[in-house]
Amino acid sequence: MEHMDIVAAFTDQAWLNRMTEQLHRKMTYAVGKAGETAWIPYTTDGHQWKKNDIGWWTNGFWPANMWQMYRMTGDGLYREEALRAEEMLDEALRNFKNLSHDVGFMWLIQSGVRYALEKNQDSYDRTLFAAEMLAARYNPNGFIRAWNEEGREGWAIVDCMMNLPLLYWASEETGDPRYRQIAMRHADTTIQHFVRPDGSCNHIVIFDPETGEFLENPGGQGYESGSSWSRGQSWALYGFVLSWLCTGEQRYLDTAKRVAHYFISQIADDWMPRCDFRQPEEPLLRDNVAGNVAACGLLELARAVPALEGRFYFDAAVRILKAQEQDAANWETDDPAIFTKCTSAWHDLNGRHITMTYGDYFFIEAINKLRGDRLLFWRPNHEG
Repeated sequence: MEHMDIVAAFTDQAWLNRMTEQLHRKMTYAVGKAGETAWIPYTTDGHQWKKNDIGWWTNGFWPANMWQMYRMTGDGLYREEALRAEEMLDEALRNFKNLSHDVGFMWLIQSGVRYALEKNQDSYDRTLFAAEMLAARYNPNGFIRAWNEEGREGWAIVDCMMNLPLLYWASEETGDPRYRQIAMRHADTTIQHFVRPDGSCNHIVIFDPETGEFLENPGGQGYESGSSWSRGQSWALYGFVLSWLCTGEQRYLDTAKRVAHYFISQIADDWMPRCDFRQPEEPLLRDNVAGNVAACGLLELARAVPALEGRFYFDAAVRILKAQEQDAANWETDDPAIFTKCTSAWHDLNGRHITMTYGDYFFIEAINKLRGDRLLFWRPNHEG
């Protein structure tokens, strides 16, 4: 069956050019506002970057934004800001005991990218150190521990699927298969205990840390146990595509497709994800992050399958991006963030319809994909 790079065949150049121009204008402003702070941006308050702890799990997305924009525009302003943030994150490495499984989010997509582009040894060391920390969180019962708090020794979360590429990277860079083996065993556990037959996913699964026995699946950032937190679905969708790209194992591609079909079925009315696909009708909570993450995963999925099938995933991705941009993007230079309807968790009243740098990141990544950039930040040592 015919394969083609359907993403590179995107035809709405007028929209793509407009997005590129608006991103450059907006992100130039955002960099200027970041220069007024002593922290790495995450969200805004009163149209300013809100103060943020250096160990916060999203801090890799800001320098990753900068590398994406540098790839898009060639403007050295973005590279300089990426390097500034990368060096700031060394403080988080020094306090490594406070870090969680999210080190892939924090280092692969910025230090790993810088190493791929510039062969900077410090960037390589940072990324490999992060991989060592992630591998050290592996429980031999088949899962990577998510968080550090006492009593959470057996907790794993679906988000970790997006951190596994750090381990695949480490195996490829060092020649040591241990990292890849850990990643695959966690991915297999996720298939078994997180992904349901209809393609929806648990957010959290608690295992007995001594035996690996399944204990429970609390609602986590979704509405309740058994519900369907949309960002969790998007992490699974994109994460399994990435595991397929890194291993070639068909079960990962099949799982990505199962989650993708469920995700698309839940948004086909307006192409804008709710915070939880099984949430009450009111209030109507959206999550732009879930949509932009899913769009990136769908674009990679479109490349992974024959052209006719790929068109289905590609069209869904573009519909999501256009719908969310029209509904929730702020292109004015009155606030340094773009997307305004990101939701941290259903029950977090202060985290509803806020800005988040990683919601912006995945939109920028998707735009660069549509522009033809083949450097996948989640697999930076494989361009093209």
